[in-house]
Amino acid sequence: MPYDPNDEAVSLRQVRLRTNAGLRADEIEPKNRLHKRSLGCYHLRMIAPIQPFLRWAGSKRQLVPRLASYWPGDSTRYFEPFAGSACFFFAIQPKEAILGDINADLIRTYCTVRDHPSLVAAELEQIAVNKDTYYRLRHVCPEAMSTTAAAARFIYLNRFCFNGLYRTNAAGAFNVPFASSGTGKLPSLSHLQDCAELLMRAQLRCNDFEATLQLVQQGDFVYLDPPYAVSTRRVFREYSATPFSQSDLFRLSRHLNRIDSLGARFLVSYADCTEAREAFRPWHITRVRTRRNIAGFAVHRSYAFELIVTNMNEEKR
Repeated sequence: MPYDPNDEAVSLRQVRLRTNAGLRADEIEPKNRLHKRSLGCYHLRMIAPIQPFLRWAGSKRQLVPRLASYWPGDSTRYFEPFAGSACFFFAIQPKEAILGDINADLIRTYCTVRDHPSLVAAELEQIAVNKDTYYRLRHVCPEAMSTTAAAARFIYLNRFCFNGLYRTNAAGAFNVPFASSGTGKLPSLSHLQDCAELLMRAQLRCNDFEATLQLVQQGDFVYLDPPYAVSTRRVFREYSATPFSQSDLFRLSRHLNRIDSLGARFLVSYADCTEAREAFRPWHITRVRTRRNIAGFAVHRSYAFELIVTNMNEEKR
């Protein structure tokens, strides 16, 4: 069953309140706990998965229960060099993490939400939700705004843009059109506070994935969900001025060798394609069915196959 964060109804704040009232955290039952079979070596450690406050093209939210079965729970640190909406990070809630992304606006937004969730929520409350406001905000230069206003702008545009895409023009300006429906609501103050509490556990880095992976050490766990670079079909690739390419895919595969040699564990999710099967050939590959989130309109969205790649075999999991 696809992971639906809306069904995980216990927030970190509720856990604290109920614990103070005399209940143990493991006695607090969400509406839909992640299934034991899905969690594997995660050993049903009771947590309350937090919904990401951002929408993100290519997000693996539907695969979270499957991905969670690879999370050992005993790793020194959690790494995610292609953070995006960080849905896996918010779901498994590691004690220590390093989140990286090449998108500077994204990382600045995470830093601001982490440090000032109440101020960001107050900024969001002042913004009207309509098409005219969307385009007015889209044309405002974030560098001319306060850090909290810029973060609110990023969250607002992300929430109400078409399909949760992040795309910029040649000048680096965000240029995704307004979505008239299907976007959901802006995150609440309590939601941002829960996310901020988890982000306190993370070191946030704006750089190329290689710079983040250079920090990996023995005992770490690395989750990689890079943009797709598939030659045989059209996929979303306009994430930055230098889109992720097939050469980057093979650059990534070389780092997997290093991660493995260090005694760290990795998990990769990627579109099932010839390029990926070649790049990840030395490792354990599982093919899973998922629903694509980028297809223009929901009625035209279809199921496709994804590869889950890891250096962990069944005995290690």
